[in-house]
Amino acid sequence: MTPPPGGIDMAGGFWDEQLQIRTDRLHRCLRTTVAGLIVNTILTAGKFAAGFLGGSHALVADAVESSADIFSSLVVWRAVVVANEPPDRDHPYGHGKAEPIAAAVVSIVMLLAAIGIVAKSSQQLTMKRELPEAFTLLVLLAVVAIKEMLFRFVSREADSVDSTAMHADAWHHRSDAITSLAAAIGITVALLGGPSMAYADDAAAIIAGAIVAWNGWRTLRRAADELMDASPGSAVVMNVRAAASKVAGVNAVEKCVMRKMGFQYLVDMHIEVDPNISVAAGHDIAHRVKDGVRAAVPHISDVLVHVEPSPVRR
Repeated sequence: MTPPPGGIDMAGGFWDEQLQIRTDRLHRCLRTTVAGLIVNTILTAGKFAAGFLGGSHALVADAVESSADIFSSLVVWRAVVVANEPPDRDHPYGHGKAEPIAAAVVSIVMLLAAIGIVAKSSQQLTMKRELPEAFTLLVLLAVVAIKEMLFRFVSREADSVDSTAMHADAWHHRSDAITSLAAAIGITVALLGGPSMAYADDAAAIIAGAIVAWNGWRTLRRAADELMDASPGSAVVMNVRAAASKVAGVNAVEKCVMRKMGFQYLVDMHIEVDPNISVAAGHDIAHRVKDGVRAAVPHISDVLVHVEPSPVRR
């Protein structure tokens, strides 16, 4: 990994550390995404087969939602590979935005899947139909357990590597668990209520579709915030300000703004120093501020420090 052309002045040790972090992160992301992809493929095939053989519309709708999971996992897999690429001449800030773009795609897929589920189930709601087979309930309960465990695993890994794309993928897994649970409830009601309650299967699919749409909207908003360079939490900004303020020679931190690029942050900061010191001394203080901030918050890749003279107080 080499510094961006034209560069940002960083110590070689920092770049070595960044390379190791990126490599470790990529391996964890890919391992997690591939595991989800394999599980999704197996579960989707099983739900389609059980849904058609068992006559469950809710289970077939659930399988359709799971097939969207497969596509989403492929999108996330590609996104984490692209996001891991180092800065280059065309992308001096790196390729980290690939992750929120992938998260937005996954979220839109969730919304489209929800619309499809609700539309299809609404059409079939008043149609006369046979009761689903009892074994479909057992299939769905197994799916709920597996998908919830997969959600927890992917969500934990997403937190550890701070990946927006993997967070979206994790919530897609939970949405699948929710649709499966709703389908299981619908099938249970239909089996207990007899032919007059056969519509419960489709009613459950409609409710599940609404829940999937809500989760899709939540993850889309998070991805959109990152794409629009929303500020991270105030706690992170306060830590950065505190680290800069501790550097000898810094009289005040006038301004501090941050934005997220993949799993890392970029900081723009204005500091006030003694107006009577030399340019060289101000430059040295700025470098120590950059080093201090990056040491305090390891996920910060670069700090742009603007030096200003402290106002003369009378």
